[in-house]
Amino acid sequence: MKEISDINIQRMNNGAHFTFVSNILARAEADAAVKEKASELVSNFKAAVTAEDEALKISQKSLLTDDIAKADNDRDALYAGYKKAVEGFLAMPVTDMAQAAKVLSQHIKDYKINTAGQLDKETGLLVNFITDLEGKFSAQVITLGLTAFVTNLKEANERVKTLTLQRTNEKMGITIGALKTARTASDDAYRALVKMVNALALVFGEKDYTSFIDYVNTEITHYKREVLNQKSTSPSTSGGSTDGGTKPGGSGSDSSSTGGGSTTGGGSSSSEGDGGDVGL
Repeated sequence: MKEISDINIQRMNNGAHFTFVSNILARAEADAAVKEKASELVSNFKAAVTAEDEALKISQKSLLTDDIAKADNDRDALYAGYKKAVEGFLAMPVTDMAQAAKVLSQHIKDYKINTAGQLDKETGLLVNFITDLEGKFSAQVITLGLTAFVTNLKEANERVKTLTLQRTNEKMGITIGALKTARTASDDAYRALVKMVNALALVFGEKDYTSFIDYVNTEITHYKREVLNQKSTSPSTSGGSTDGGTKPGGSGSDSSSTGGGSTTGGGSSSSEGDGGDVGL
């Protein structure tokens, strides 16, 4: 009898796992017979895959990181420009301007701000540095016409401060192990759908489910070869599956290569399967 073969999808890396379940979901939603007879299971599978997608996105680099880097580069350039301007005024023949430059130059030396140093440390130092320029050294800043430097440096530093706070809050919202939990839910939903389709083909005949079964078995063969590095023969599209002789719930070449335990539906239910995942 034609039926969907077994594969341990828990051994896939995160990117491959999401692509696999997404492909199977898309095919299930497009298959009239499967969607009609297993509508609830398809809906559950869709919800699980959607949750996995969100967890996968969160697990990657924060989208704010690039914005923070840009704001940091902007403030570093402004700070460097400010320092150069102050240095230039030190040689001014105008006494009050040279004196103002001397005061601001000493102020720069006192803070010893390293723009290549730790991000948050630089932010904190610049907050105090700019407060001085807007307060006790405001007269010197005005004398040298450096108000635009101070204003823009403050804006860029506030941008870095705000964005890093947003990134921290974003990370606080991430549940530890969220991706592992989401993958487990997708695995369970996938196995349930596979069991149902195999049962439907057995009870009502495989005619209405041949297309879906052949598609899933073809994907399984591909992922076994390309992702799991397992030997797997091409599935039959005219009779029963010939994918290494492995059947859902049974033992075969796949079971021996995935730790020796038998699996059901779409993969092992062991929570340890995620341990071998390779992040993107």
